[in-house]
Amino acid sequence: MPHRGPSRSRDAAEPTRIPRAAARKDGLRALLVDDEPPALAELDYLLGLEPRIQVVATARSGSAALESLAHTAVDVVFCDIKMPGLDGIALVEALGRLPVRPQVVFVTAYDEHAVDAFDLRATDYVMKPVRAERLQEAVDRVVEAHLSARGRGDEVGDAPDESIPVELGGVTRFILRSQVRYARAQGDYARLHTRDGSHLVRVPLSTLEERWAAAGFLRIHRSTVVNTSAIDEVRVDRGRVAVRIGDTELQVSRRHARALRDRIASPAALRSRAPD
Repeated sequence: MPHRGPSRSRDAAEPTRIPRAAARKDGLRALLVDDEPPALAELDYLLGLEPRIQVVATARSGSAALESLAHTAVDVVFCDIKMPGLDGIALVEALGRLPVRPQVVFVTAYDEHAVDAFDLRATDYVMKPVRAERLQEAVDRVVEAHLSARGRGDEVGDAPDESIPVELGGVTRFILRSQVRYARAQGDYARLHTRDGSHLVRVPLSTLEERWAAAGFLRIHRSTVVNTSAIDEVRVDRGRVAVRIGDTELQVSRRHARALRDRIASPAALRSRAPD
């Protein structure tokens, strides 16, 4: 299990190449970033057991990671958050200036940055100490995003689904955007409703509407955004429109009714609802 070691000198922050005779040529290329040598070595070891990942470089600071990325293209960056100098959040913000932004998986001992990870469109957020099973879940999401983006002809860094941090009993867990059936405004926050329950997130409904529009989410009321793929029925009664999602009926305001009809009747929507 990784542990916190003594402080290092600045010389220890240089990027490190990892020449491996057994390195796989078909795995996604990964850069690992952590200022703690034991944690970096543990992550390197665990990912070395994963046939879908090829670790091509490591770095022990955010600045060293940027130096490495200047001449080494990668598909995904696994990085810590709290590091001296350029921390993980600042590093990922800087990745947005690259021609093709790699996917990002935060690997950290602190859960208070989960909302930042969401804002930065991180593919996943893994808590230390890292468990092999949890890291495998993160790799699953990275690979799925990579394959889906290639299939759509998108940039590799544009993930088709998002991991959303939610609080459950004081512990940060993650749900996928595709699991959200609808979201309702709750003050300055939004409550996400899934098949299994609901979760309050510190994100305004307007942000979710804009960010998830391309994934099929649509505002139907000033306080409600729905995943159109989750709609089971559209009802019209005396000029009033409502949608049914499972056992829940949601009112559609007059100003949003036309957009809903256009979306539901679109060729793409009809194809997605066609029986197999």
